[in-house]
Amino acid sequence: MPLSFLAPSFPVLLINPERKIKMAKIQMTTPLVEMDGDEMTRIIWKMIKDKLILPYVDLKTEYYDLGLEYREKTKDQVTIDSAEATKKYGVAVKCATITPNAERVKEYNLTQMWKSPNGTIRAILDGTVFRTPILVKGITPYISTWKKPITIARHAYGDVYKNTEMVVADGSKAELVVTDKDGNETRQLIHEFSGSDGIIQGLHNIDKSIGSFARACFNFALDAKKDLWFATKDTISKKYDHRFKDIFNEIFENEYKEKFEKAGIEYFYTLIDDAVARVVRSDGGYIWACKNYDGDVMSDMVATAFGSLAMMTSVLVSPDGIYEYEAAHGTVQRHYYKYLKGETTSTNSVATLFAWTGALRKRGELDGNAELSSFADKLEKATIDTIEDGVMTGDLYLLSTLENKTKVDSETFLDEINKRLEKLINA
Repeated sequence: MPLSFLAPSFPVLLINPERKIKMAKIQMTTPLVEMDGDEMTRIIWKMIKDKLILPYVDLKTEYYDLGLEYREKTKDQVTIDSAEATKKYGVAVKCATITPNAERVKEYNLTQMWKSPNGTIRAILDGTVFRTPILVKGITPYISTWKKPITIARHAYGDVYKNTEMVVADGSKAELVVTDKDGNETRQLIHEFSGSDGIIQGLHNIDKSIGSFARACFNFALDAKKDLWFATKDTISKKYDHRFKDIFNEIFENEYKEKFEKAGIEYFYTLIDDAVARVVRSDGGYIWACKNYDGDVMSDMVATAFGSLAMMTSVLVSPDGIYEYEAAHGTVQRHYYKYLKGETTSTNSVATLFAWTGALRKRGELDGNAELSSFADKLEKATIDTIEDGVMTGDLYLLSTLENKTKVDSETFLDEINKRLEKLINA
């Protein structure tokens, strides 16, 4: 069962005598699904709630602990429960979590190497991941022409992430074999290995998932009012990649062409290598839809080229309009070990903070709660203003070209955001 925190039905008056803030807490009618996480991001998660959300919002969440210890305790059932709750309530916010490797299994005394929570949630929601960089003055993209954010839409199903692979001995013959429902076999030669050992790999995808990916991208583009690009290598992969191209085109022509024309935006298809060249020459401002592996690589490339992975928003969107917001980065393990030793850390909390603001804004939009959406906007502005005023964490300090800048620790950074948030609210 989830742990739920539900707001009372009456308004709560917030009076902070130290900062002289007086306002009624913003009320929520529908809960968010809150998925807690691991290590340093778990620490930051609580700081953000305590300092920047709970003083202003009568927060309603249905809470799920996705920390590795509790996933072990529940045999990962908590991850499944959190995804099902997200389907129920429509909006979730997720902290970064550990996907254990062999070293982590030993460290946390796990009974097995539990799967990625993100992968489990994506599969249940049938979602597409959209990642967008957060731009601030003083941090210049490495690509000089980039003036507007580039959003990467990553298909989060199949391909190499669900592959079957084998090491093949010299002298072997590898074939692709498909057995239909009546037991009939179709065979195609992959390779005859002569003179050398080798390797083979089998990939798959399904039309239903590709269709969901396409609809999520088209809907997101309409919502954001941005052009949508899609790219594969259909000239080489004449069946696999071409299937993606055909499904996207069919859905666009039948369901979205008129909507795009009315919105004044474009759907553009090209080859993946041509898309990369066009992206580098562009000024940004569009959504770039990629197959699973392409999206994995290109989202990190775009994040790094814009400045920092810690300045990257990430939202999982299902084709039927369910949203799960998270940071694009991991649990910041190195900072967590320093924190456990009592050492001061300067962890960038911006992506985690924007996961909260994204979820609060979407909850406000879906519930017709303009006050909640406005609060999310103000909190994001306060965060950007803090950085552009020269107050930032260590990673941004190294990147920023501002003349007057100060490196602060994790907690001080959030305190500085709160000072500016109070001013925006009072104004």
